[in-house]
Amino acid sequence: MADILDTILARKRLEIDLLNKRYARGTLEDLARAADAPRGFIRALRDKVTAGGAGVIAEVKRASPSKGLIREDFDPAWIAREYAAGGAACLSVLTDEKFFQGHNAFLLQARAACALPAIRKDFIIDEMQVIEARAIGADAILLIAAALAPARLKELHEEARRWQLDVLVEVHDGAELEQVLRLGLSGGWLLGVNNRSLRSFETRLETTLDLLPRVPTGVPVVTESGIATPADVARMRAHGVHHFLIGESLMRQDSPAAALRALIG
Repeated sequence: MADILDTILARKRLEIDLLNKRYARGTLEDLARAADAPRGFIRALRDKVTAGGAGVIAEVKRASPSKGLIREDFDPAWIAREYAAGGAACLSVLTDEKFFQGHNAFLLQARAACALPAIRKDFIIDEMQVIEARAIGADAILLIAAALAPARLKELHEEARRWQLDVLVEVHDGAELEQVLRLGLSGGWLLGVNNRSLRSFETRLETTLDLLPRVPTGVPVVTESGIATPADVARMRAHGVHHFLIGESLMRQDSPAAALRALIG
């Protein structure tokens, strides 16, 4: 996966060059300022959990490099409405075109179809991508620790907060967690723990559980990957993890709404 990540990041740098040719920064900033106000991504998760539910970020995802095409009849607006009906707190929308068959338009369509906040899930390594995220209506962005030097991650977090975007910071192991915690990020972020190894693709829910004791009080944790059964959800909630990013197990179902309701009870 490390090689795949390098390939993806090389592609992103080309896309950023194209983005800079397409828009002057000032023009893109004008589009970002004209977008609908952010809906409050972290707030939506917190409200769901405060009410006693699971805070689910439900993923709108057509394909992945490892699994190929996940859903052929792919309609982002319909999927978003299904997730809202099923009890999701937020949406996660893949916008990477080359590797995940995503598109910026999918985020626009999904967000317009329901009232849920949406995170732009992509490989963000440049401020112009952050501004673009706000311009297409994103309420939050993903920053992947494995893809960014720590100082760069902090800079992009600060840029996101300048645009009132919340941030999901994703780690895969203890070393990445320690790097992120040393940054002293101030507000507007959640810690995502991806249970899928970057090296082996093995998915272990223990990844989240093993890192929990090292997470400071007050930092919300989102467990990502491998949440497929009600027992998985119950196990995490028993350990105080109430936020979930769930995608593939829902995307393959005839009714994502019914599947989500069955998963979270």
